[in-house]
Amino acid sequence: MRWDRQRADGGEPVLPGMDGLLRTVRAPEFDGVTFHEVYAKSVLNKVPEGSGVPFGWTVNPYRGCSHACTYCLAGDTPVLMADGRTKPLAELAPGDEIYGTRGRGAGRRLVPTTVLAHWSTLKPAYRLTLDDGTSIVASGDHRFLTGRGWKHVTGTRFGAAQRPHLVGGTELVGVGKLTRTPDDTIGYRAGYLCGMLRSGGFSAEKDAADRALGYLPDFGASVGFVQVPPSPDSHWQRGFLAGLFDLAGGYRHGALRVTHDEHDIVSTFCAALDNFGFRHVRSENPKFRPLWTVQLLGGPAEEMRFFHLADPAVRWKRSLDGLAIGRTRRKVSSVEALGIELPLFDITTGTGDFIADGMVTHNCFARNTHTYLDFDAGRDFDTQVVVKVNAPEVLTAQLRRPGWTREHVAMGTNTDPYQRAEGRYKLMPRIITALADSGTPLSILTKGTVLTRDLPLLESVAKDVPAGLAISLALLDEDLQRRLEPGTPSPRARLDLIRKARDAGLPCSVLVAPVLPYLTDTAEALDALFARLADVGATRVTVLPLHLRPGAREWFARWLGREHPELVPKYRELYARGAYLPKSYRERLGARVGPLLRRHGFGSRPDDERMQVSMPVQRTEEPGSIAPAAEQLKLH
Repeated sequence: MRWDRQRADGGEPVLPGMDGLLRTVRAPEFDGVTFHEVYAKSVLNKVPEGSGVPFGWTVNPYRGCSHACTYCLAGDTPVLMADGRTKPLAELAPGDEIYGTRGRGAGRRLVPTTVLAHWSTLKPAYRLTLDDGTSIVASGDHRFLTGRGWKHVTGTRFGAAQRPHLVGGTELVGVGKLTRTPDDTIGYRAGYLCGMLRSGGFSAEKDAADRALGYLPDFGASVGFVQVPPSPDSHWQRGFLAGLFDLAGGYRHGALRVTHDEHDIVSTFCAALDNFGFRHVRSENPKFRPLWTVQLLGGPAEEMRFFHLADPAVRWKRSLDGLAIGRTRRKVSSVEALGIELPLFDITTGTGDFIADGMVTHNCFARNTHTYLDFDAGRDFDTQVVVKVNAPEVLTAQLRRPGWTREHVAMGTNTDPYQRAEGRYKLMPRIITALADSGTPLSILTKGTVLTRDLPLLESVAKDVPAGLAISLALLDEDLQRRLEPGTPSPRARLDLIRKARDAGLPCSVLVAPVLPYLTDTAEALDALFARLADVGATRVTVLPLHLRPGAREWFARWLGREHPELVPKYRELYARGAYLPKSYRERLGARVGPLLRRHGFGSRPDDERMQVSMPVQRTEEPGSIAPAAEQLKLH
């Protein structure tokens, strides 16, 4: 869930830590992790409408980002700036004004936007080649806008790595190839001055006048630059196009025109256009002879090429605000892995996209939350933990507001409240107390055994408000668990936590999630797991087979190919139609699970149709126990 949609008071969105970074802590006992202690303004977070989860409010005292995606491009990729020029992606900085887009699907228009964050990372690189010869180096996760929506650079049609991705012939949406801005040579300067001053004129626009005045000292007392060379080179012609456009040109309503009253000047302008392959039409005004108008043909792509090739000085004349771009398409010729990792760059923008080498490209929308805390949005984003040290006090104040109706609050829905950091900061006891004192029902979903510390407190508050626990435990094989979930408590430790929760008189649900086809879904494995859950007194079991959304599936595909390559074809078949397992598999698993659950003293209830893949069941001896709403979350 996005932070900017989680304010409980309905005011302007406030990101964690926006009110001040207190200090940064690097503790020896947390190797590789840095904690950033911040003051939060709001911690009671409203779940957006339509999220599909069975609770309306969450509290997350920690902000961790270890599962974030990264969309990256090579540093030399030209980005379209808000002044119509380009700049290499690596050279951008927060605060730069660039172009993004607004609109739906391919029907988009260019709008100015701001760079909010900029970072680099090291990732496997791929070369994307287009039919016009454009070559873009990107990560496999990067997304471009196509005629059929956003697509990643790489992916597969089947199995765990399935996601929309580019193939040969895919049409990309954009503004046309970005031409390199001309070198500021003496020839370019002479051409610019000729275009502006040849007929005795001088642009009234400050941008153009400043440029011309800056160029004049290069020629001393000579006025030879006003003469058109017998055989002008490309540098001179580029400058001439820019100078005449600044003096007598304009770009309005998608039409780029130059109007002048000297035939030789107009002819020189047309000759330069011809030299660079621009199509154009020249017309004479019958009412004001002699007066000729030259209009560029070819639409937005050619108009963009003109601005980049000539580089006029007057900003408003070259403004692309509102330019419709959906008609400009280029086809993918190939996508090839370079076989090496390269430094790649990305940005966050106000529109969520930007123009990279003429193509509309997605950016990472989440990483900029860390830049507000003054640390890097790249690797740091994956290794830092934001700690809202005043979360209990802020929550207490929010719960006292007259408008609070004591709705259920779920914790552990975004980041685990009992991650290792909780052992250091001890925020949860005061959060639990604040909720209970206000009469608010609460539930906690966790894998962290730090929860053991707070069991006596939960036992006490459960006498006054409904308080539920859910522990995630999918398997007993400790070797497989270490390879799948490095850094989490072992199955044995989590079973011990369940036992302690039950000894404290607390209902404790278990999410057997995710069940992995051909790895943890056998009758033997499930029977052993359910037996252990019954031994430790679990009050409820919810079985969730593995589903693979974009992001999770890429990680799992790599893991499966490395650890169990023999299963790749089977997973490709199972997940051929998307993130969820087919109905036939779920029915087979349900038929296998049902008798095993009953054997170990667990009852059953009808499948939750909304979840499709869940099979929740209830312990028969405790039909009235409260299962936390958070347990219905799908886990990866």
